Amino acid sequence: MSLSIAFVGAGPTTIYTFCAFLRGMTGAAEVTIFEEQPRAGLGTPYRPGWNDPAMLSNIASIEIPPIGETLIEWLARQPRARLVRLGIDPDEIDEHAFYPRLALGEYFLDQFNGLLEDARGRGIAVEIASSCRVTDISAASDGLHLAVSPRRGDAFERIYDRVVLATGHQWPEEPEVRPGYFLSPWPATALQRIPPVAIGIRGSSLTAIDAAVALAVAHGTLIETEGESIDYRIHPGAEGFCITMMSRKGLLPESDFYHPIPYEPLSICTPEAIEALVVADCDQLLDRSYDLFRAELRAADPDYAARVGLDALSLEEFADRYFVDRIAADPFEWAEADLAEARVNFAREYTVPWRYAILRMHEVLGLIVPHLEEEALERFNRYLKPVFVDEYATVPHLSIERLLALHRTGHLDVTALGDDHRIDTHGKESGAVVTMHGQRRHFPAFIDATGQRPLAAEAFPFPTLLEQEVVRDAAEDDAASIKGIVVDAQFHPVSAHPARDRLFCLSIPFLLERHPFIQGITSSYEMGNVVGAELAAAVAATGSAGGEGAVCQEKRA
Repeated sequence: MSLSIAFVGAGPTTIYTFCAFLRGMTGAAEVTIFEEQPRAGLGTPYRPGWNDPAMLSNIASIEIPPIGETLIEWLARQPRARLVRLGIDPDEIDEHAFYPRLALGEYFLDQFNGLLEDARGRGIAVEIASSCRVTDISAASDGLHLAVSPRRGDAFERIYDRVVLATGHQWPEEPEVRPGYFLSPWPATALQRIPPVAIGIRGSSLTAIDAAVALAVAHGTLIETEGESIDYRIHPGAEGFCITMMSRKGLLPESDFYHPIPYEPLSICTPEAIEALVVADCDQLLDRSYDLFRAELRAADPDYAARVGLDALSLEEFADRYFVDRIAADPFEWAEADLAEARVNFAREYTVPWRYAILRMHEVLGLIVPHLEEEALERFNRYLKPVFVDEYATVPHLSIERLLALHRTGHLDVTALGDDHRIDTHGKESGAVVTMHGQRRHFPAFIDATGQRPLAAEAFPFPTLLEQEVVRDAAEDDAASIKGIVVDAQFHPVSAHPARDRLFCLSIPFLLERHPFIQGITSSYEMGNVVGAELAAAVAATGSAGGEGAVCQEKRA
């Protein structure tokens, strides 16, 4: 008998998981892919309407793991008209370039359709259940029961042998949750109704930049001329348009910097060295890991280590020293100088050693996070995580150019909130009132663009799995302040329920607390490889053993 498998969600995580599954699979399977949106294969970060055409992806093309083909190969075979429509210069395709989110959406959609064709050509039954929302899941002796609510027609229930949850980031379809206050910058079409007023944006990462650019093109025109700096011209009548981006430190992200891909191996702060500390159940796991971090950084760039006095810096002191020069500088002057340096380094193919060392260590140090006690986790998040985020969340050069153009024309500023600030979004006035440094400022429109935060288990969209304790609240087994659910190395929920082996949880918001660096396409690829291989092994085992597989059953509600 064939194994029945359901994917809940049809974005990049499901695509990479399905790809790995097909690569390793021999035998028979019946696959259903549920997607709440009308079209499967795009993913929220790349959907039309959800994203403005001016929004750029946060990953260079060379870093995107191939599916049927690489992004560059796909771009090279597209008609010029399609590339132009996607905002891509057909003569400037480059593996280090950052492309519009909508272009990545079309790439993933084409790859997804290619996988479907391959699967069906191999005799694998695949159903795409788009415009269908899975409202709950329950475990029973005959499998996992999915309650499904289609956009049209009657609700129904289906039973599957294996279920992969890949529901992605969770944002409301209507982000304006109170007049003038936007809980997120998505969908970008909602931002177009904000009038040309004083607008506050909380955050200064690429998410915040995306929001600023979407607003800028709604009220003016960014004029990009090859070889010249970008200009910004406001539309007549929109002269009151201005944006203030704000974050705790008041810094802009740095420009993408040149470095080898794939990463060169580390020599001291290696996964093996970190895992040895974890296995030893070290009481000082964070500080011992920081010692490895410091030794690797010193070996990679002795001049940098001497300049910052690395040997004498505690974990907390290193974080302060890392940012001190930028905090003292004007953020736009720093951004302009950093952009110029990054461009020179790309032209020379020169890698800044200390930056590359920190970038390569972020995933290695991430291995300790599931094992940290509450106090150590708080220290990691406050002092070390911001350093890592600063290095891996660098942004496209074009994004920095656009910010500089908005600032030059008086339509953008950046401010530091500091630790003692208050943002009031529940007052009588629209938007938000921000109190910082003893001063009160009202923004008629205010957008929270700080990105996806870890979600508590109470927000998990399938409550019966929690009630049955197939999925457990991390706070029950961990510190009360820890959010989300706990999964093992194969992304099964950690619980005593026998159905846990049938379920895979790749829903990122519920994993972020203990896996802070799993956001993004490369994480989708890595998680997908793990889960896809296990699904393929389950199919093989079913075929050889005569089958646990139950043909997918359907019950109308």
